[in-house]
Amino acid sequence: MLSGRGRGPLQTVQRRSQDLRQQVGRLLSESQLKGALDVNKRRDIFQRCIQLKREIDENRKALKNLNKGDEPAPVGNYNQRKEDEENILEKLTKQLQELASTISGENITQDEKVRSISQVKEEEGDSEESEEEEDDDEDNEDEESVEDDEETEEEEEDDSSDEQPSNKEYIAVGDFAAQLRGDLAFKKDEILLILEKKPDGWWIAKNIHGNKGLVPKTYLEPCVKKEDDQEYSEEESEEDVEVIDETINGTEIKTRTDSHWSAIRKAMTEINTIDVLTSMGAIPAGFRPSMLFQLLEEGNQFQASCFLQPELTPSQLAFKDMIWDPEKGTIKPRPSRVSLILTLWSCKMIPLPGVSLQILSRHIRLCLFDGSKVLSNIHTVRATWQPKKPKTWTFSPRVTGILPCLLDGDCFIRSNSSSPDLGILFEVGISYVRNSTGEKGELSCGWDFLKLFDANGIPIPPKTYELYLNGGTPYEKGIEVDPSVSRRVASSVFHQMMTMRRQPQLLVKLRSLNRRSRSILSLLPETLIGNMCYIHLLVFYREILGDVLLKDRKSMQNADLISSPVLATFPKLMEQPDLMDALRTAWAEKESTLKRSEKRDREFLKSMFIVVYHDCVYPLLHSTLLPPFRWAEEETEATRWKVINDFLKQNQENSGALHALLSPEGVHEPFDISEQAYDFLGEARKSGK
Repeated sequence: MLSGRGRGPLQTVQRRSQDLRQQVGRLLSESQLKGALDVNKRRDIFQRCIQLKREIDENRKALKNLNKGDEPAPVGNYNQRKEDEENILEKLTKQLQELASTISGENITQDEKVRSISQVKEEEGDSEESEEEEDDDEDNEDEESVEDDEETEEEEEDDSSDEQPSNKEYIAVGDFAAQLRGDLAFKKDEILLILEKKPDGWWIAKNIHGNKGLVPKTYLEPCVKKEDDQEYSEEESEEDVEVIDETINGTEIKTRTDSHWSAIRKAMTEINTIDVLTSMGAIPAGFRPSMLFQLLEEGNQFQASCFLQPELTPSQLAFKDMIWDPEKGTIKPRPSRVSLILTLWSCKMIPLPGVSLQILSRHIRLCLFDGSKVLSNIHTVRATWQPKKPKTWTFSPRVTGILPCLLDGDCFIRSNSSSPDLGILFEVGISYVRNSTGEKGELSCGWDFLKLFDANGIPIPPKTYELYLNGGTPYEKGIEVDPSVSRRVASSVFHQMMTMRRQPQLLVKLRSLNRRSRSILSLLPETLIGNMCYIHLLVFYREILGDVLLKDRKSMQNADLISSPVLATFPKLMEQPDLMDALRTAWAEKESTLKRSEKRDREFLKSMFIVVYHDCVYPLLHSTLLPPFRWAEEETEATRWKVINDFLKQNQENSGALHALLSPEGVHEPFDISEQAYDFLGEARKSGK
């Protein structure tokens, strides 16, 4: 252990390459006696080839991620050494490919090879394009080498499959026509024997005539035997339901995970609808009900308005993320572990739903995630698209002027979580309505997880990342968005490259902070995600909050209600982006009239911000003319924007909102004390929530 403390990342990779070279050498020596080896030994060698190939790819990936600045001591000829290691790993890969091709032609069945390759693909779902192409080449070479023995192997598999107790009978719920070579066509109500359940949703099945092939699981339902067997199955199902209910009730006791599980349970109730849409061909097999949307529907726990509130210490006697700076007369900046700017560029090759669904919104939802829990608010950015390229979504890299903040692709991200697996979870989704029933819903079209720290706890570099989307939910592994794309892999490298280009992907960029951006972000809560276009408005709110709670309060033990309409209502704007746009526009117009000396006076700016807030959005929050905000309803959004626009014009013509407030045409909701009083004890977040 002592000798390894000074070892640098490059030396660690070199040591691993040396160990892999020795293992490949031993495997090649064993294969020299292949004429005397039995079938089981050849299968073992083939499986070890696959395992070593995976380890070599992992080492190559680690090598590509190395930087000279990560070394604890200067290293001479750094780039040349990296290139030498790359050549060594490439040579080992070719040796394993040749050995696997030779061994696979001798009594290694087709299903065994496909299963081995699929295991590699499942574990290397986020590997680079070149690595996936090598796996595909190996798979295709293996297929060509066993075509002559295919009939004999099928007979052996027929005999062995009948003896497997895990095989189950399924009944077809619809007709399926073979689309590719290797598919098994069937008719509705036909009974199929499932030989193997693959994670991509295509199972290996056999019909009553002994024919075998791939079938989609969405067309199948388990067979239920009649009479005694049926009664036994019903009793067994009741027991299973009871166990599941007990488990669910148990998880509700855990306050940190109940919202996640309740959202998953709610999504599971929609599975029948999703299965129907999938079997109809309306959506790809990898689409799922949106998990992040379900979490947002659970309440305000994952909304930005919750994370914008001050956080209390564990003793609840002071504020954790708000400390007064008496020298500067404002709140102190709070550095956090994660403080960065993320730019959403585009989504490519997102599959289209069928004509039976009308898309209401294309968008991305993102949040901080540690692999099991959501650790921040869930932020949504709406995408735009062109009719000529419906599979390509784009985002506005910077929103200015009258563009709505909902389209802003520039997002700030802050977190002080110490989790080593901390990262950003992206969920690409659509809001839809079924033309036949009018039913509305939200689907996830794929997701990806970008870890923000490597295995050594070092932040990942700021650069552009091309993320290939996964199907299913973040709690499912090995699910593809559209399995039919990956199954259409041809033998040539060119066709494999074209297949990779057809995979759904998300393009994002992490940007490093300059001094000004870092100082602005340090005034925000320790955990929050939002748009860059309104970050200056959030800073005003936090500074006013600090003045009221830390400077103007009679004593730190005073917990009376505070008369402040801004503090009482501003968080509501975070869930109504059109009102945030109205405030942003009104403030920009006011700021353009200020003198340079006035812009430098922070106290004067805060007083002007409060005046603009009272004249702009405060009356609109409780106006009966403004319909409630509803997500992805075009008619409601248009009505709201017309009301907002008319109100802003009246204010501009009459130099304020007083005329609109006293006008008989303006009808408002009955007054409630919550519009005026700010209860910081009731609104503040408890530490660790």
